Amino acid sequence: VGSVLVVSFALLQGAGALHRADWLLFAAMVTGALGYATGGKLSRELGGTQTIAWALVISLPVLLPMVGALAWLPSTHQADALAHASARAWVGLAYVSAFSMFIGFLFWYSGLAAGGVARVGQIQLLQPFMTLIGGWLLLGESLDAPTVLFALAVIAVVGIGRRTSVRR
Repeated sequence: VGSVLVVSFALLQGAGALHRADWLLFAAMVTGALGYATGGKLSRELGGTQTIAWALVISLPVLLPMVGALAWLPSTHQADALAHASARAWVGLAYVSAFSMFIGFLFWYSGLAAGGVARVGQIQLLQPFMTLIGGWLLLGESLDAPTVLFALAVIAVVGIGRRTSVRR
């Protein structure tokens, strides 16, 4: 139900049609869901630290060539930007890599192991709306009535889902 609400919201905001970016986001959602479900199961056996560490090691052979191609191909013009990146930019990248990704996922996978993928994974449905609310509070972005109504509906669905029992 929550996923249907989020997709309906995206359709309404996208003039009633799915665009190429929507399909790419859908593919990212499916692969992310598979990763979370697998990571949640693995973290019960390995723990959060080993789960995220192995995920990073396994993804390296796929991601490294992609990042290298994007960074150094002349068509992307990123090599010059990387060569002139400030120390502050590199520190920011290190912070995001260490804290947001590694430590954040460590707690996320530990939570998935403790609470179950089906129950804890519902929290992800709130992320787009929390991002919109954060933009409103911190950046002065505008919120319209449909956005607020969909956000409240998703919050209600997640709340109901967290109260239901999940069999393992």
